[in-house]
Amino acid sequence: MRGALKSGKPGKSAKSGKTGVTDRAPIAPPSRAARANLAEVRALAVAAIDAALDKKALAPILIDVSAMSSYTDFIGIVSGRSDRQVDAIAENVRQAMKERGRVTLGQEGRGNGRWTLLDFGSVVIHVFYHPVREFYDLESLWIEAPRIPLEIPADAQISEPDAYYAV
Repeated sequence: MRGALKSGKPGKSAKSGKTGVTDRAPIAPPSRAARANLAEVRALAVAAIDAALDKKALAPILIDVSAMSSYTDFIGIVSGRSDRQVDAIAENVRQAMKERGRVTLGQEGRGNGRWTLLDFGSVVIHVFYHPVREFYDLESLWIEAPRIPLEIPADAQISEPDAYYAV
């Protein structure tokens, strides 16, 4: 690299003595193939949310972090009303993704009923016991990332009085 350290970190150039990185490639818009792949991954993420809804998950949200994150493209967050339901939702999502040829690269919190993270690489799904979800409020960490519009059934929506427990 000319005019900058090999690590790409700001520093003094050996040639010019100026500070800063000078030779960064401009960020190109995504190619047609990349957009097609992202659409494919988005469909996969929506399928994961649908699998969660099959087990009566609550308040699903799907966040597109593809332009903001290097570790995944979509983050899904859903809630359950009990520890058993959290585990059942996570297992159904895992099975649905397996049927689509995706296996979990990592899984955290399995079997504790409070929170489970399912990492499928380009899609990460968080399944929370709802009060725990409200406490950690992951949605606010990605407040500037676009939300994917989802068709949410009436029984998957949460009203304030019902936020913690089933009616």
